[in-house]
Amino acid sequence: MPATYSAEDRQSAGSLQEKFAEDAEKNVSHQRVVPLEPEFDDPNIDPDAIVLDDDSPYPEVRSAVANTDDPDMPVNTLRAWVIGIVWAIILPGMNQFFFFRYPSVTVTGIVAQLLSYPLGRLWAYALPNVKIFGISVNPGPFTVKEHVLVTIMASVGYQSAYATDIIAVQRVYYNQIYNFSYQWMVVMSTQLIGFSIGGIARRFLVAPPSMIWPTNLVTCALFNTLHSQHYAGIGNRGGISREWFFLYVFIGSFFWYFFPGYIFQALSYFTWVCWIAPNNVVVNQLFGYYNGLGMSLITFDWSQITYIGSPLATPWWAEANVAVGFVFFFWILTPILYYTNTWYAAFMPISTRTSYDNTGKEYDVTRILTPESTLDIRKYEQYSPLFLSMTFAMTYGLSFASITATIMHTALFFRKQIWIQSRRSLSEQPDVHARLMSKYPQVPEWWYSIIFVIMFVFSVISIEVWNTQMPVWALVLALVVAFVYTIPVGMIQAITNQQVGLNVITELIIGYALPGKPIAMMMFKTYGYITMAQALQFTSDFKLGHYMKIPSRVMFWAQVLAAVIAGTVQLGVQSWMFTNIDRMCDPAQPDGFICPSTEVFGTASIIWGVIGPQRQFSQGQIYYGLLFFFLVGAVCPLLTYLAALRWPNSFLRYVNFPVIFNGTSYIPPASALNYVPWAIVGFIFNYIIRRRHFSWWTKYNYILSAGLDSGVAVSIIVVYFTLQYPENGAIGKNNIQKWWGNTVSANTADFGPQGAGTPLSAMPPGQTFGYVNSS
Repeated sequence: MPATYSAEDRQSAGSLQEKFAEDAEKNVSHQRVVPLEPEFDDPNIDPDAIVLDDDSPYPEVRSAVANTDDPDMPVNTLRAWVIGIVWAIILPGMNQFFFFRYPSVTVTGIVAQLLSYPLGRLWAYALPNVKIFGISVNPGPFTVKEHVLVTIMASVGYQSAYATDIIAVQRVYYNQIYNFSYQWMVVMSTQLIGFSIGGIARRFLVAPPSMIWPTNLVTCALFNTLHSQHYAGIGNRGGISREWFFLYVFIGSFFWYFFPGYIFQALSYFTWVCWIAPNNVVVNQLFGYYNGLGMSLITFDWSQITYIGSPLATPWWAEANVAVGFVFFFWILTPILYYTNTWYAAFMPISTRTSYDNTGKEYDVTRILTPESTLDIRKYEQYSPLFLSMTFAMTYGLSFASITATIMHTALFFRKQIWIQSRRSLSEQPDVHARLMSKYPQVPEWWYSIIFVIMFVFSVISIEVWNTQMPVWALVLALVVAFVYTIPVGMIQAITNQQVGLNVITELIIGYALPGKPIAMMMFKTYGYITMAQALQFTSDFKLGHYMKIPSRVMFWAQVLAAVIAGTVQLGVQSWMFTNIDRMCDPAQPDGFICPSTEVFGTASIIWGVIGPQRQFSQGQIYYGLLFFFLVGAVCPLLTYLAALRWPNSFLRYVNFPVIFNGTSYIPPASALNYVPWAIVGFIFNYIIRRRHFSWWTKYNYILSAGLDSGVAVSIIVVYFTLQYPENGAIGKNNIQKWWGNTVSANTADFGPQGAGTPLSAMPPGQTFGYVNSS
């Protein structure tokens, strides 16, 4: 559970005197204050902590974010906009190109953050101090605020826009090739409607100090380290500086990744138990990492550990909730259901992201389609129902539970804070960062309204002018779903670093509302799910700007402009690829452009849009029992709330059922390889070290995360472009790629034929399992 300060850290007179002396020079006053009645039972608050009047009440924030501001520091400069726009072109374009290739590589925002620093310094050194049309070309030293603005512009759209997959699926699966106007309006509307909703929600998700957004603390720590900002944090900690610590960690992380990433890949998939009994199916299902439950516990690959987010950035109490949910649902309940052959699961591997037919083979959706890509009932009845691996089915059930648990948890635990924040301005926040930000002009609400209206018009034109099968009422319903969930999901994410996804619930809703319309299903899911995700991305970036004291209006235009540029560039790159790359999205494409994400997206459109959830989850169908997870999700937070009223100081205040249900939502394709080591590392650093060596933790924890993340991100790019991409991966094909350390993990029942895993009960040829199919 969450750690409190040790006696040494709480009572270190020298530490506090040093802090007071430093701040006295800045005319910053401190006092122990008696907290007001809490707005909600905040599990991140340490009840024994000394509260400083002009600092954050959270030690995590104090350790990474400075409590001062220089309003005269340049931020809205030509230099920042030019570098930011260049990154907003390069990163989205490069990532979109490799998005359709397997294996792929993603250049993350942290790479732009690192490279922008020397670029800004070079600009300050080399360019003349002149003005063009009254705008200074070189305003002086490259500032931390300029660096933040550049990084935000680089990060807004670095990942492939979700809607580009709609366009790719329409082209590949349904032979619908519409012009660039349609494509541009779909991408812009799905990306920017979320921004308008996020702007409206910022008073609930950005201004309150309790909305920590833990991932941003790693970014803030790296900014302050690169720009040598004054050390923020509690504790009189000696040792090397943060700058040198980051450099050592970065170099070590960079060179170490060559081992699990290329030289000795068994260090990544360290399934040591499976190596002892490679052909024992049960052992491999329990201890395997590829298609098993991952009880081997260990990996030496930081990229695997951080696949679901940095364990150093997430509070331990939240990680403990995820770990409890994982152990109960995937290490206890899943084996019980699997080995009792519930839902005929024993005829499939225990954990895969693939759907199956009644022979245990991958489901062939082409066998149930008409020439118009709609469901042929006769073919469906003759072929097979669709079956899911046990972990895949469990993930669907947990997704259902998380949807109702989120609403119930918010209504019970956050209702008072939502009411208070609806009436409180920035200057009234009990937090120094909000008071410092209140000095800057805020973004008017009508700016967000204009964005919403324009993007809504784009949406209506897109779905009405072109054949998308989607009526306007479905668009409105999707936006209502996104709007309703933005604040509840955002509050949980800001506190726990875990986001509840709406992809499954939106698929379920539209599957029942508009059966047999796969294009409408994809559109509805995108407008419902990605609108909320973009809203939370917008507010997360706003919180980063809040911590680093970036004027809100500058932040607004930087995000909007970067999103427009990124989406346009991605569409241009995608259109060029489909026009100029031969056999694009063909499984046998010689250069690896097989479009794996498009395949998953297209298959989902057929499963949910063509077959429909009524043939999967309705009463009398095989997975009907999973719908009861909706009821479980609604009841569990109520039980916790009532128990916490009875025992207010017990561990129950840390139980968060939305996190328990949703924390494992990345499974599949994630596995225990990503969750178990993540929880172990989180326990070591955010519980043991934080509790016993708090001064070390507060100085180095977030810098350690930033250094490891940065080193791995750069190393992945170097490994990919120097050792994997050239010659289509043929480098070392006959030597290093074949040695034991790179093949042992794959020569197991866990990996199975072609990496598909091994079922407990393989079906003999010509035989089937399950029930008689019906429509």
